[in-house]
Amino acid sequence: MSEIKRNGHGAMDMTQGSPTRLIVLFSLPLLAGNVLQQLYNMVDSVVVGNYVGSSALTAVGAGFSIMFLISSLFLGFSMGATIMIAQYVGAGDQGAVGRTVDTIYSALLVIIVPLTLLGVLASGPLLTLIRVPQEAYEQARTYCMVVLGGIIGTLGYNMNSGIMRGLGDSRTPLIFLFIACVINIVLDLVFVLVFDMGVEGPAIATVLAQGVSGIICLWYMYRKFPVLHASREEWRPEFSYMGKLCYIGIPMGLQYSVTAIGTLALQAAVNGLGAAVVAGVTAGQKINAFIQCPLEALGQTMAPYAGQNMGAEKYGRIEKGLKSAVGMGFAVSVLCFVLAIFFGKQLTMLFVDASETTIISYSYQFLLYCTGGYCLLTLVNTVRFTIQG
Repeated sequence: MSEIKRNGHGAMDMTQGSPTRLIVLFSLPLLAGNVLQQLYNMVDSVVVGNYVGSSALTAVGAGFSIMFLISSLFLGFSMGATIMIAQYVGAGDQGAVGRTVDTIYSALLVIIVPLTLLGVLASGPLLTLIRVPQEAYEQARTYCMVVLGGIIGTLGYNMNSGIMRGLGDSRTPLIFLFIACVINIVLDLVFVLVFDMGVEGPAIATVLAQGVSGIICLWYMYRKFPVLHASREEWRPEFSYMGKLCYIGIPMGLQYSVTAIGTLALQAAVNGLGAAVVAGVTAGQKINAFIQCPLEALGQTMAPYAGQNMGAEKYGRIEKGLKSAVGMGFAVSVLCFVLAIFFGKQLTMLFVDASETTIISYSYQFLLYCTGGYCLLTLVNTVRFTIQG
């Protein structure tokens, strides 16, 4: 078996070697990271569902939907950054890599304050718009305001990990996400069980954990990648790079926004059906997000894979890689559907007591319909990210 080539940054070169092997090796750390990310998000729901109550579980579910909507546009910019950097890495243009990163950080500094204010001020009206049950409204509003008030931590980590993936390093972000996950679990339990803080505790734990992981990630990048070093005079946006970042990032951000709006529309429809349905769908959504992690990892891999080969003008490798990713995704989709059939109810019991049979039934129905469509989700993820890369 041939050795994986490394680029000038010491990260994976995806322009040489077996496309299938490269995609698998690059996606495995992403898969582990996605699992950790979902575990990270799931811990809040598990803790509040078991130790605070079903209305708190409803509040966390609604709060996550609002947070995803507010942060979705910048998440698109993070993916745009991954693609731009991957293309420049494939073309061997290190100067462009550094200038792209400088532009990204400058954009974050400009957008973070208005985005934070928007999130805090809009959370209440948005919760009203999606018809959060009255018994969960105040808890949901508290959760939203705390998490969105510290959204710089979430965006900082996503942006830094996107930069490293573009450079060809999908392993290091996993380590920092693991650190954040451990911090989040410990603080969740301390704030809820020891200090009895309710939903405010997991929200504060989320902000602190994401902030710590983002800072450590930035420190590591500065030490590991000399190409990212910049003087104070160089650390400013360049309009040509900002234009390309917007050209790639805004459509991707709008795609995330459409998904977020769809999630809110679903949440609004479900909220009108009563607290039991809301709790069941919330649990089902958390499990569904966890199960589909392999498909998300395949999609995330195809952006830097296609980007590097586009930059190196190796177009035939892009087609081969896409076919390989789709085949692997279809196989995983069947396994996920079988998993949901046999273990869906047991997984729901992570969030609610076994006596909550109605909630478990709703969650199980939700999981079966979602996993039954995973083959379509495979095509969405792999083809979309390949085209964007």
